[in-house]
Amino acid sequence: MAARIFQRSKNAMQSGKATAGEWILQFESHRAHTPDPLTGWSGGGDTQSQVTLSFPTEEAARAYAERNAIPYHLVPASERKLKLQSYADNFK
Repeated sequence: MAARIFQRSKNAMQSGKATAGEWILQFESHRAHTPDPLTGWSGGGDTQSQVTLSFPTEEAARAYAERNAIPYHLVPASERKLKLQSYADNFK
């Protein structure tokens, strides 16, 4: 089962950056999600796709995947874009 390795982004609902630097290894689902006939919620029987492992660095996540023979693809980290402006810029 393939996995993807990506860097967790900052939570948009909070200003803190506590888990923003972590690298995540997440298994991909190979089955389609089907709606439940009773509730209408989408779900699947693949419990492996619910597994999420966190690592402090990209190299640690790659080493884990290679050590356990897990095929993976790496999603490169995106650059943060800072928009620096002052309060006076609102009145230009």
